[in-house]
Amino acid sequence: MQRQQYSLKKDNLVIHGKLFNSRLMLGTGKYKTLLDTQQSIEASCCEIVTVAIRRLDYNEVANRPNLLTSLNWNNVWLLPNTAGAKTAEEAIRLACLGRELTKRIGQEENNFVKLEVISDPKYLLPDPIGTVKAAEFLIKKGFSVLPYISPDPMLAKHLEDIGCATVMPLGSPIGSGQGIQNTSNIQIIIENSKIPVVIDAGIGSASEAALGMELGADAVLVNTAIAQSKQPQQMASAMRLGVEAGRLSYLAGRISPTKFAVSSSPAKGSNFLYS
Repeated sequence: MQRQQYSLKKDNLVIHGKLFNSRLMLGTGKYKTLLDTQQSIEASCCEIVTVAIRRLDYNEVANRPNLLTSLNWNNVWLLPNTAGAKTAEEAIRLACLGRELTKRIGQEENNFVKLEVISDPKYLLPDPIGTVKAAEFLIKKGFSVLPYISPDPMLAKHLEDIGCATVMPLGSPIGSGQGIQNTSNIQIIIENSKIPVVIDAGIGSASEAALGMELGADAVLVNTAIAQSKQPQQMASAMRLGVEAGRLSYLAGRISPTKFAVSSSPAKGSNFLYS
């Protein structure tokens, strides 16, 4: 009997009409070397890479090795992010710069932006008011807005209603590696959302990425857990497998938990013959 190999090739992630095969997104900060970044992106098989616009100046780096000139942008979709923006106005300015960069690397139709507005320097929690204000403006300007938010179901629904392409609730504080701390709220966001839900921030291991996908998230975004690991390329591969396993598990449908043990070998009704 030939074994059947299950595949996720036809299970596309769709964001604002654009199809992606991978449900793992990678951040590009905190890597020790550019080579680590390149190899991790390749090992992850991700198709969306997010880059902080405030760290880039295409005119200054075009003639020396850098992330923008080192990746094959035919295979990877650039997701500019507004990290570092403390106000809606700063985020809008960075988003516009990011759109210009996408055009320079040949992605003429790329209007994606990962919207981050973080005014709190201690806990680095996203500012909900600034995020909504910036999102409303950017959507009117033709951007596909992917907002980074706290796991607030009402905020997520409001951002969906004004036209955001996704919502990206944090699993736990950014860079903390604490895993997914507020599963209840994230499950509510997933249940109520008609746009993709991407768990962003806090994931520290492949099992945590799998958990996020098993909850029903459409994708996860990982940075620090890969970049700061002892073997980034190996961790990137682990995250890829974790996301795929979690997605398959979610699609398969887990059994309902029971209070007591249930025998897996009933005494009656068996069609198996034992010798």
